[in-house]
Amino acid sequence: MNGHPQAAVAGNEVLAAGGNAVDAIVAAALVAGVVAVPLTGIGGYGGHLVVSRPGQRATAIDFNTAAPAALTPNFYQADESGAVKDNVNAVGWKAVGVPGVLAGLQLALDRFGSKPLAEVVKPAVVFARDGFPVSKMFASAAKAAAPRFARDAGSTKLFLKDGEPPAAGATFKNPELATLLQTLADRGSVATFYKGDIADRIAASFRKNGGLVTAVDLATYRAREVAPLSVEWNGFTVHTPPPSAGGLTVLQTLATLKSLGWPGRSTEPERTRMYLEALRVAWTDRLELLGDPAHTDVPVKRLLSEEYARQTTDRVRAAIKSGKPIEGRTDRRSDAGTIHLNAVDTSGLTVALTFTHGEYFGAQVTVDGLGLLLGHGLSRFDPRTGRTNSPAPGKRPLHNMCPTVVTRTDNPVLAVGAIGGRRIVNAVLRGVAGFVAEGLSVPDAVAAPRVHTEGDLAVLTAPKHPAVDHLKAVGYRVTAGAVATLTALGRDATTGTPQPAVR
Repeated sequence: MNGHPQAAVAGNEVLAAGGNAVDAIVAAALVAGVVAVPLTGIGGYGGHLVVSRPGQRATAIDFNTAAPAALTPNFYQADESGAVKDNVNAVGWKAVGVPGVLAGLQLALDRFGSKPLAEVVKPAVVFARDGFPVSKMFASAAKAAAPRFARDAGSTKLFLKDGEPPAAGATFKNPELATLLQTLADRGSVATFYKGDIADRIAASFRKNGGLVTAVDLATYRAREVAPLSVEWNGFTVHTPPPSAGGLTVLQTLATLKSLGWPGRSTEPERTRMYLEALRVAWTDRLELLGDPAHTDVPVKRLLSEEYARQTTDRVRAAIKSGKPIEGRTDRRSDAGTIHLNAVDTSGLTVALTFTHGEYFGAQVTVDGLGLLLGHGLSRFDPRTGRTNSPAPGKRPLHNMCPTVVTRTDNPVLAVGAIGGRRIVNAVLRGVAGFVAEGLSVPDAVAAPRVHTEGDLAVLTAPKHPAVDHLKAVGYRVTAGAVATLTALGRDATTGTPQPAVR
């Protein structure tokens, strides 16, 4: 179990008590949702997970947020650049869709777990009730968010004491959240969070504060089991959830790299150029073509087809020969936060899960009386009308999370995911490409030098990346910096022991 220190401890305790990997990852997610307050929580907008059982097909659960019925395509009245007045699609009650986290965790337990909710929620209840030390990151993020917290009654109550946010090292408690979690545990499921007295209290807070989510929106929300998308390479199969998750971009790039024969006998900087150009094509397609497949025609088969990979291969080779980058464009936005968790048990059952508030503290509003901080899932829509990822009632926004499991002959050998907003997609790609295409060990695949692009000529590289000078000479605007945090959990090929890596 890995991905977050306190969460991993809780998950490993569940494994030691006879629980399976799904039990462990649900317990860990609930703890992370209490302790990693700026990054995620049960009021977060959701995410996805992938489950792989030895000898069986992998499957996935989509628990991304759904837009409330009141969110019409032109609701935010964005300008041509996508800017929304007062940033109401990202901060405040109008930025919040239906929280999907609890529904997703409950579905995972019901389908694949062996322990009841009442047992796996216990560690989270303790942390919420008794508290935990505030980290430097928590304190810094809370200080930045304090002016917004002060404009929301529930957030003021939870985060500000005499007008001041918690300092690093202080003990942070959320007794109202502890009561909420214990109530759901006593009832044996999360059902009343979506339909019943708790849902009514949540809906009343939205109504009081001018939000969009209603009791009907909560009652009609469903987490759903979905078939993962996959690509095969070198005897491995890479599984990741379909849109609205972010993994299609990973798989599309892998398909192109496979067609290119990457890395083959190429040396730096050519191998990085091939990798980067393939990724830039996928990002251009991502921002133009991807959205919720229930609301728009996403050309998944075409993007993952051998023919499209060959076409992209021709474009990549022509770009390298010409010494000029492929034409591309982007639609940049800043984002932060997110938690990724991996778990594997002695039977080989393997799970990868990613979930988030979005940016730090999400929408920065809290359901008073429940201690429920809310994510800003609606900010993940393109607020402009007429686009594949434009808002619509019931629609799920495109996001960057892409929990991924790699199998060999239907046996899971690697679970991987990342945190870091839009950089998640490219970090997961690099780790998976290193593992399946280059034959790197789990630690070496996670440590492989990364580049980040969102389709245009701006490229972020890991410090001291060996191709920096060449990329600059070709015409890229290169800067060095953090390129997400990649978390992986594999199995040693000889001993079968878990092999974790984080970087």
